[in-house]
Amino acid sequence: MTTLLMPKATAVWLVENTSLTFEQIAHFCGLHPLEVKAIADGEAATGIKGFDPIMHGQLTREELDLAQGNPDHHLKLSVSKVRLPEAPKRKGPRYTPLSRRQDRPNAILWLLRNHPELKDAQIMRLVGTTKSTIASIKERTHWQSSTLSPLDPVTLGLCSQIDLDFEVNRASKDRPEAPVDTGPTLLKAEDTTGEKADKDGELDVSAVFAKLKQLKGADEE
Repeated sequence: MTTLLMPKATAVWLVENTSLTFEQIAHFCGLHPLEVKAIADGEAATGIKGFDPIMHGQLTREELDLAQGNPDHHLKLSVSKVRLPEAPKRKGPRYTPLSRRQDRPNAILWLLRNHPELKDAQIMRLVGTTKSTIASIKERTHWQSSTLSPLDPVTLGLCSQIDLDFEVNRASKDRPEAPVDTGPTLLKAEDTTGEKADKDGELDVSAVFAKLKQLKGADEE
């Protein structure tokens, strides 16, 4: 246990049953000292029943007594000795609450338009839909096609931004890279000067001197 359960109800119990300062209670419960003062004055949390943190294993009696004797001491949350097993990984489509199921077609349309690289199986994982529903939206045969509008599934609460980014990056890796157009390049020096190299990569010296002799003879004439 790393977080305090029912912080406001715990603050009510500490105000009613201990001599802790408002700052100590606020620090332990994650509240503002003024909010704790309002609880003590009966201006806030009037309908909340106190929650005993000692009985529920979130605070020890020794820790509470130490804090009551020292106003500068901050209460520390008890670490549970019971280790709960990790939740099994989810298999199959994501469960979508009933209140959000009507938004799935709009989310599917958004994914198809903004991330065409996603496969049907990835869309099914993200929004908890079926392959036939995706196909009907692609082919515009869905019964709501005329009224659908693309909406971000993250904004709708159908999936998290982390899940969406993971699936997009995964789909991008599987997609072949498009050839990069580097644009026009400069010509080689030998193409612009007309000088060609021989098989060994060196200039033909005899040919160069022959051209010079011809030019010299032409000048003398």
